[in-house]
Amino acid sequence: MQHRQPIQTPLPLSVGGACIRTLQDEHAALASMLKSVLLMVERGPGDEPERFFDVVRAMLFYVDEFPEKLHHPKESNFLFPKVAQLAPELLSTLEKLEHDHLQGERLIRALQHHLVAWEMIGDSRRDHFADAARQYVAFYLEHMRLEETLVLPAATARFTPEDWRELDSAFGPTRDPFAGGSL
Repeated sequence: MQHRQPIQTPLPLSVGGACIRTLQDEHAALASMLKSVLLMVERGPGDEPERFFDVVRAMLFYVDEFPEKLHHPKESNFLFPKVAQLAPELLSTLEKLEHDHLQGERLIRALQHHLVAWEMIGDSRRDHFADAARQYVAFYLEHMRLEETLVLPAATARFTPEDWRELDSAFGPTRDPFAGGSL
C-alpha cells in the first residue's frame, strides 16, 4: 500500500519560525508511529500475543494522547485561524482539516475498540482491525499532507515576524516527546 508522505524537506526556520519545525517534527513522529502500527498488524501476534497487543495498544495510546490532545489544539487554536485570515482561498481546506480534528477522537476510539475485539474475541476480528487501521493511517497521512503542502506554505508566504513570534510561543511550551519535545 502506497501512502503519501508529509513533505520531506523542512521549511527553513528563518522562513517560518520554530513552530513550523515543531509541526513537521510532530508529523514525522506520528507518521512513523502510524506506519509502525501497520507493520505490527502485518507481523501479527505470533507466539507472544500478550506482548503484541500491549505494544499496539501503547502505540494507539500515543496517537490519542499526543497528536489528538496536544498537537491538534495548537493547529486549531493558533495556526488555522491565522491562515484563514491571511489566505481565505484555503477556507475549504481549513474546514476539512478542522473537521478531521473533530473526528480524530472518535476514530481513534473506534480503532482501539477493534483492537480490543481482536484481542478478546480472537482472529475472526483481525481483519476488522487491519481494515480500520489502514483506513485510519490513510486518513491521517492525507490530513498531514494537506497541512504541509497547502497550509504551511501559505503561512510561510504570508505571516509577519510578529505572527511567527505568536505561533512560536504557542507551539513551544509543550511538545510531543517523540518529536524531540517534553511535556
